[in-house]
Amino acid sequence: MALLFIDPGLLNKRASLQVAERQPDGLGGGVVSWREVAEVSLHVEPLVTRPIERFDRREATITHRVICRKRGDVDRGMGFALGARRLIVRSVHDPDESGRWLVCRCEEEA
Repeated sequence: MALLFIDPGLLNKRASLQVAERQPDGLGGGVVSWREVAEVSLHVEPLVTRPIERFDRREATITHRVICRKRGDVDRGMGFALGARRLIVRSVHDPDESGRWLVCRCEEEA
């Protein structure tokens, strides 16, 4: 088994860990609002930018790797708010199964 070394000094950004809450809008749809669960320190690395076309517009999906200390409440669909940016968690795993770190694959919300 390969040893993974994560330098705690890399966790140099503060972010709000948030959960999405859908409120009905009265027309059969809903409005999503975000509620803060905790404030966490993390490291963010941009990984991939994929161009996409949507409604005759060219956009991009930006994927990030986010590393933080292990928490039991981080799950897919949650978000990390960094100022005006929000990174939506797509996957969560413990990279070396030591119970110390979480690596989250996230997409930046447009």
